[in-house]
Amino acid sequence: MADPTQQAGLTAASVRADVADLLGREADDIAAEENLLDAGLDSIRIMSLIERWRAAGADAVEFPDLAERPELGHWIALLTQENA
Repeated sequence: MADPTQQAGLTAASVRADVADLLGREADDIAAEENLLDAGLDSIRIMSLIERWRAAGADAVEFPDLAERPELGHWIALLTQENA
């Protein structure tokens, strides 16, 4: 059975673009291992991303999944099972 967080509508590029959009940065400028909380994401912005990704079909993604490991590479792997 597939991981319930993996969604065909989400790709590494789309997750990276969504995060970059909220940070006001270029997607290619965010390293996979960068701590996104240190980069400026806060809990409200993370919740905004969760709502965006749930709308794209990632129904199982939860705040702790992202907040416990706030690295872009982890989020991409969690949401898409792709590498950052």
